[in-house]
Amino acid sequence: MNIVHQALDLASNPKHTRWLSPLLLVADAVLCGLIIWKIPYTEIDWTTYMEHIEIYLKGERDYRKIEGSTGPLVYPAVHVYIYRALYALTNHGTDIQLAQIIFGLVYLVTLAVVMACYRMAKVPPYVFPLLILSKRLHSIFLLRCFNDCFAIFGLFLAVFAYQRRWWYAGSFFYTTALGVKMTVLLPLPAIGIVLLQALGTTPAFTQAFIMFQGAVAYGYPFLHYHTPSYLGRAFEFTRQFMYKWTVNWRFVDEETFLSRPFALSLLAAHAGLLALFAITRWTKPSQRPFKEFLSLIWNEPIDQNTIGRRVSPRFVMTSILTANIIGMLCARSLHYQFYAYIAWVTPFLLWRAGLHPILQYALWGAQEWAWNVYPSTPASSMTVVGVLATTVAGVWWGTRNEFEDVMTNGGTRPQHDHVE
Repeated sequence: MNIVHQALDLASNPKHTRWLSPLLLVADAVLCGLIIWKIPYTEIDWTTYMEHIEIYLKGERDYRKIEGSTGPLVYPAVHVYIYRALYALTNHGTDIQLAQIIFGLVYLVTLAVVMACYRMAKVPPYVFPLLILSKRLHSIFLLRCFNDCFAIFGLFLAVFAYQRRWWYAGSFFYTTALGVKMTVLLPLPAIGIVLLQALGTTPAFTQAFIMFQGAVAYGYPFLHYHTPSYLGRAFEFTRQFMYKWTVNWRFVDEETFLSRPFALSLLAAHAGLLALFAITRWTKPSQRPFKEFLSLIWNEPIDQNTIGRRVSPRFVMTSILTANIIGMLCARSLHYQFYAYIAWVTPFLLWRAGLHPILQYALWGAQEWAWNVYPSTPASSMTVVGVLATTVAGVWWGTRNEFEDVMTNGGTRPQHDHVE
């Protein structure tokens, strides 16, 4: 029985992640090396990225005139700056293996940050192996070199900084991630609610202004030249999606997929889920009904310090990642590279849902299988949507009693979930 108790402690006690994380990181580093060495690189967007950079280096600043072999430049300015550096480092984009090594390093640093976020939220050790087992995620980083790799890196840096209460750093990292790809807009509603409760009205608006300033500063060379061109391409909300590339809605017929009612229904579902979580989950640290919470936007509460102490690392991570996964669930179309925004998110949220570990692993396995089916099928896409929906519903249910101890203790006791 002593062995059983030790095994259970090893799997469930967060203190063991202190030594487990480095071991998993080293194991994944070896795996990354083997992938780069043994598995052929797959060309998808790298050449187009380099073509965009060549046009940029010739002095072009009008986004409408920056086109590549597979399409126009449709990403914000930080994407351009990152791939400008990669263009120089990889001999004008021709040294693919060096690019893969760089992306391998980005993968490992991102994984280290993700593990640090998990440790701050006191996630048990049995969840951590799921962070290094994804075939599709390794492919996105090491065999495709997508810009989503830098976007998710920036997002988790922001989560970690907010968990540590490094508010200015968090806002900087978030703005930088958003400057790579507009997908990072998805967590913004939760970030706003977190900042408002953690800091109070005036400091929260200061953080919002910092984000706005950062976005303008990053985009200034293009905004200054032709503002509509930059905003229309880098943040294009009316983009058309091709049915043949969808990973999540293959079980819907093409006519429905392309229809306006389908798009509007997804938008309504997205707004509804955000409202549901905002009203019933994300505003819990304030210990106020939602109508009273809204007044905090304009009026500093007398118990602001108490509210701020309730914004724990676990609450920060849960709120931000839940908003992200709601966006994935309600997305008009997900392509394979979007798994970068899912693979490291769902293990944490499935744990927060309170599901049995076996069920957590089973859902993760089903998700991983579905994202490795190419091309997608009705069965695989239904699995993608089903796991995302289960994750969202599970988190909502699993966090229903959060902060109940605060209420029963007079509303003053904060949550202590820092790693020892």
